[in-house]
Amino acid sequence: MLEVAITNFTYDKEQILKNLKFKIQTHEHLAILGESGSGKSTLLHLIYGLLELPQGVILWNGEALEGPTKKLIPGHEFMKLVAQEFDIMPYITVAENIGSYLSKQDIEADEQRIDELLEVVDMQAYKHEFVKNLSGGQKQRVALAKALANTPEILLLDEPFSHIDMLRKTKLRRKLFTYLKTNNIGCIYATHDSDEALAFSDKILLLGKDGSQELFDTPQKVYNGVETAYQASFFGEVNDLKPWFPQNEKRWYYPSQLEINSTSPIKGKVDKSYFKGDNYLIAVKVANTIIYVQHAEPIPSLTEVSIQIK
Repeated sequence: MLEVAITNFTYDKEQILKNLKFKIQTHEHLAILGESGSGKSTLLHLIYGLLELPQGVILWNGEALEGPTKKLIPGHEFMKLVAQEFDIMPYITVAENIGSYLSKQDIEADEQRIDELLEVVDMQAYKHEFVKNLSGGQKQRVALAKALANTPEILLLDEPFSHIDMLRKTKLRRKLFTYLKTNNIGCIYATHDSDEALAFSDKILLLGKDGSQELFDTPQKVYNGVETAYQASFFGEVNDLKPWFPQNEKRWYYPSQLEINSTSPIKGKVDKSYFKGDNYLIAVKVANTIIYVQHAEPIPSLTEVSIQIK
């Protein structure tokens, strides 16, 4: 089990993180969700042991993880970190990069391992290509494969798909997280992509603008348990219905939780219909507020409609 308790962490006299307390099982996947500057990368570096934590503690199976001042080589052997600055060597091949972490005692086994990992990151065709000739997204995939070479117990990823185009990203995410689950490898990854966090994590840690812990729970409970506009904004358009339903305990509603209904007290005129692929996002102007509703078909502008909670 990994346990994190951070009272306060400052860097160059600037407060980065505060009031964090959470724990995950060794095989679980945790998404750290937050906007730029909220401390996602810093938290990964603290867990990995690259930064000293004077006001807090990080435990692995009950034992405190030491920072860089107490270790000759910072970091922890059972972990691997794939940072935004890739730990790869440009003037050797993709296969040589991945193989640099292997024992080299069994050449045939090493080759099989390299091929297995190349398949995971969909880079088989570039096995003998020099890394310096690769694109940013390809280099990121090599860094992922290299980090997995010795099967870490836990993998730390900092925006792991940021350089990869959407077509490959969708496939790669499924393959990578499936591989990690199959091999009981825990994963903590920083992301600003809420769809990624909802789909591939066991738990989500939502960081506030000031680096504090806003929410920590399963994806379902985080998604349905948002309490502020800031929290809800990570998951798309959000509507505050408190003015119309003051008796409701729930305040924030997503467009998919609303519908057009002629008997509702919320009445307005359609401002615009946005095509979203398999549905439309209808922007309805109610007084001085825009409320967004998911609908199967477009609705002409200026059409009078009523909005109801499903």
